[in-house]
Amino acid sequence: MISARIPPDGSVLLLAPVRGPTAEVAPTIAALAAHAPVLVGLGLSGEEMRGLVDYFVLAEAEPIVPLSPNETSEVRGLCRFGEVRVPNPAFVEVLRWGRDRPIPVAALDPSDEEAAHLFAEHIGYVELVRRTVRERRVSRKPPAPSSADEFALEWDDTVARGRGSRALAGARDRHLAREFARVRPAGERAAVVVDRERFDAVRTLLTDGVPPVMGDE
Repeated sequence: MISARIPPDGSVLLLAPVRGPTAEVAPTIAALAAHAPVLVGLGLSGEEMRGLVDYFVLAEAEPIVPLSPNETSEVRGLCRFGEVRVPNPAFVEVLRWGRDRPIPVAALDPSDEEAAHLFAEHIGYVELVRRTVRERRVSRKPPAPSSADEFALEWDDTVARGRGSRALAGARDRHLAREFARVRPAGERAAVVVDRERFDAVRTLLTDGVPPVMGDE
């Protein structure tokens, strides 16, 4: 898990745990507790957040989670660094931590409907085919770096390196930054938690502001 305080006053804490390893949970929660935010924003959609709350935070028993071949390969690749859980255990525990305080946790990513629109806008047929080929290739031969952090970055760089995929990721990150600015109580301490591979882009957007780009949403 890496983190950064957003200038100018450091009242916003950005956290980026690697998706999957349970070892990322404790430092994420410890950093949140030390920062004492009045609101936490999560890099997922409202539908995804409701699913995590209903089926993992509040449920007496966790359901069986079916994985795609690509997800299965990602989990197997991460297992060399320790225990891995699906869905992202850091996000699940952040939601549980917020409910126990209580501290509001806000979903910052586009809704499922908005995400589908962004996908259709940015991922054309050629990019879709290339993305599928890259996913199959990395599933057969996952990265073999020396840490979970490096694995997450290499995995994302392999799967989402195409121009359309990068444009889609940029549009999603800009939506997140705008949504956080909308829901954050003015002047209060807050935190944003995203997957590791989104850290650099989100930090830049939270620091510099979202540029006026047409057609993001």
